[in-house]
Amino acid sequence: MRWLTIPLALALGAAALAQSDVEGFEDPAQNERYRDFLHTLRCPQCTNQSVAESPGGTADDIKRLVRERMAAGQTDAEIRAYLVSRYGDVISYRPPFKPSTWLLWLAPALLLAGGGFVFARILRTRMQQPLDEDLDS
Repeated sequence: MRWLTIPLALALGAAALAQSDVEGFEDPAQNERYRDFLHTLRCPQCTNQSVAESPGGTADDIKRLVRERMAAGQTDAEIRAYLVSRYGDVISYRPPFKPSTWLLWLAPALLLAGGGFVFARILRTRMQQPLDEDLDS
């Protein structure tokens, strides 16, 4: 049972460090802006986690970069434009609707329409099949 204490302590310490890393400014309004902005960014290294929640090294780099640029007085739009130029549209949870992201935006509707079409075909085929008269015997 003792062998569990060291990994548990390391995990709790890492969680505490990760949480304190999100706090970047002394001004509460600036700190809230920072936290909110990090939650709008997708970590390019992790599987569908925001940069604020990600424990990865890339997320730490992005957090540091965002903190530095906010401290320098850049707007959220300027910071986002820089991150998109560096990591691509995948960095944003709401990428812009443009030719390179059409499939990303339209895929759910296309999949739903395709599923509806397949369901309608199966239903039509089953409706055209004759009923079995042998069920009574």
